Amino acid sequence: MTTQDRRIERRWEQLHTWGPYTLLGVGAVLTVASADPDAPAAKWYAAGALTLAALVLQLWWHGTGHREGGRRVPSRAGAVYYSVRWALALALTWLNPFFAFYAAAGYMDADETLPGRWQRLGLFASAVTVASAQSGGLPFESPVQWILFTALLIANSGVQMAVAHVTEQEVRRTAERAATIAELERANTALHQALDENAALHAQLLVQAREAGVADERRRLAAEIHDTLAQGLTGIIAQLQVVQNTPDPATGRLHTGRALDLARHSLGEARRSVHNLVPAALAEDELSEALRKTVADWGERTGVRAEFTVTGTTGPLHDEVAATLLRIAEEALSNAARHAHPTRTGVTLSFMGGEVSLDVRDDGHGFDPLELPARDSTGGFGLPGMRARAERVAGSLTVESEPGQGTAVSARVPLLRHDR
Repeated sequence: MTTQDRRIERRWEQLHTWGPYTLLGVGAVLTVASADPDAPAAKWYAAGALTLAALVLQLWWHGTGHREGGRRVPSRAGAVYYSVRWALALALTWLNPFFAFYAAAGYMDADETLPGRWQRLGLFASAVTVASAQSGGLPFESPVQWILFTALLIANSGVQMAVAHVTEQEVRRTAERAATIAELERANTALHQALDENAALHAQLLVQAREAGVADERRRLAAEIHDTLAQGLTGIIAQLQVVQNTPDPATGRLHTGRALDLARHSLGEARRSVHNLVPAALAEDELSEALRKTVADWGERTGVRAEFTVTGTTGPLHDEVAATLLRIAEEALSNAARHAHPTRTGVTLSFMGGEVSLDVRDDGHGFDPLELPARDSTGGFGLPGMRARAERVAGSLTVESEPGQGTAVSARVPLLRHDR
C-alpha cells in the first residue's frame, strides 16, 4: 500500500470514529436551539437521558477492538452496537427531528458493523428514521406526511442502496487488485529467484566451458604431437635403422638425408601445433594436392606402392576440415606402415554434394576392429584419435578390416568450403 493509500485509509478511519460524535452533537445543539420553552420537563429529561446513553454507547464502541488490518470488521458486537444506536436515534428523532443527524450515522459504517446480507437491512432502517424526520417528525398527524414519508423513504433507500452497491463493487475490485498485486509480488519474487539461479547456473556453465576448452586443447595438442612428432620420430628411426644396417655409404647418406628432412618437417609441425596453425602441407597447397604429396612421400619412404585419387569437384576447404582429413590420412598411412605391412595402398578423396569423404585402403595383415584397444601398443592414439578428430568437425569415421583381408578406413565430414 502506498503512502497516499494509507493516508486515505487513516482519514476514513477518523471519519468513522468521530463522525457519530459530531452528528450527535449537531443534533443536540439544534434541538436545544429550536426547543419550545414551554415543552414538558419530562421531554427534556428523556432527550438528555437518551443523548447521554448514545454518548456512552459511542465511548464503549470506540474503546472496543474489533479490527483486522487496522480497520473494523463486521462482528456480533458490531451488530449489537448498530441496533442499539438505531433504536436510540429513532427515539431521539421521535422527541425532535433534528436528531436525524445522529440517525444518519447508520449510513457511514453499516459495512463495518453488520454482516453482508444484513447491511442493506440496516441501511433501510436508518433511512426510515431519516425519512420520518424529513417528513415532519414522528408521530405522523396527516395522510400528507405518510405520503411524503413514503416518497422520502424510497428516495433515501434508493440512494443508499445504490451507494452500497457501488461501494461493494469498489471493495471487491480493491480486494481483487490487492490479490493481483500480491500474486505479482510472488511472481516477481519467484522471477528474481529464477534470475539468481540462472546467474549461478550461467557462472557454473562458464566454468565448465573453460574447463572443457582446456581439456579440448589438451586433447588437440596430444593428437597433434602424436600425428607430427611421434610419426616423424618413427620415420627418423626407420631411416636411421637402414643407415645402421647398410654397408653402402651412398645408401647411408640417402637415408640420413631423409632422416634430417623428417626431423626438420617434424620440428615445423610441432611449432605449428603449439600455435594451432594449419599443417605445413596445407600452408601453400589445397587438401587434394597436399594429400597427393603426402601419399607420394609416404610411398617413397616405405617402398609400398601408394596411389592417390580425387573424385568430384575440388576446391579449398575450411582450414579445420582440411587439417582434419590430412591428419587422418597421415595417421592411417602410419598405422598401415607400422602394423599392416601392405604391398599396396590406395587413398581416395571424394567431394560428394554436402560432404567430403577420405578413404584409405591397404592389402595388409588386417585385424579385428572389436579387439582394438583405446591406445595402440606404441602409446599412440591410433583409430580412436582419428575418430575423435572426425567427430570434432561433426564428421564420422568407420573402419572395415579382417585378419588377413586388409583394412579400409573411411572418414566423412561436412563439405565446408573456404574462399582464399
